[in-house]
Amino acid sequence: MMKLRVKAVIENVDLLTEFVNEQLEGMDCSMRAMTQIDIALDELFSNICNYAYGEGVGHVTVYVEELEEKGSVRITLADEGIPFDPLAHEDPDVTLGLKDRTIGGLGIFMVKRTMDDVQYEHKNGLNMLTVIKSL
Repeated sequence: MMKLRVKAVIENVDLLTEFVNEQLEGMDCSMRAMTQIDIALDELFSNICNYAYGEGVGHVTVYVEELEEKGSVRITLADEGIPFDPLAHEDPDVTLGLKDRTIGGLGIFMVKRTMDDVQYEHKNGLNMLTVIKSL
C-alpha cells in the first residue's frame, strides 16, 4: 500500500492525482478506469478542501492499494475534519430539470455511479472515504 499526505487545499489536487495515477500505471489500469478514478478523486478531494475543516486547513492522506484477487484498486481518502458521511444523503433526482433540482449531491452521485464500491466510516477521529474500482 502506498500513501501520500498533503495539505487539504485545492492547489494540491494535481499532486494527489499524479500520485494516484503513478500507482495505477504500475497496475496496468485501463485509461477508462483511470479517467473515472481521476474525476472521482477530484470531486472527493475538492469536497474535503471546501468543507472538512471549516475556515481552517488540515491534511488529507490518500492510500492506494491494489486488490490482486479482484483485479481492482482500493483508494482511501482520510481526513481529520468534521465528521461527515456523504453516502448518508439521498441521491439527487436527476430526472428533474436543472431549475427544479436542489443544489448539492450530484458529485457524490457521480462517484457512486462510476466506482464499483464506495464506503465511508468515521474511525479514530478520521473520516475515511474509500472507493474500489476494477482496473
